Amino acid sequence: MQRKPVLDQILQRRRQLQLTQQDMQSRIGMTRQQYQRLEREGNPRLDTLSLVVEGLNAELMLIPREKRLAVQHLLSQADREASPPADENPWHGLLDEES
Repeated sequence: MQRKPVLDQILQRRRQLQLTQQDMQSRIGMTRQQYQRLEREGNPRLDTLSLVVEGLNAELMLIPREKRLAVQHLLSQADREASPPADENPWHGLLDEES
């Protein structure tokens, strides 16, 4: 089974914050087993996905396809310049202006 990009992002963000699957239990009220299944199998309901994203101090947003490459470029550029603290939102203000 091929992993979905959003699951990879969730896993990457959890690891970036140095959180275990057990840590997610106290952050979002989901058991370790439930969270483990979500990371492994995916396909969460939207409300579950929103809860997980909140627990990872992140934002869930839709990015228009025509803006995806610009967003990826800005994020990789920001990563190269400096790594923001883990609790900062790297998406803040990113799509406020039209290009």
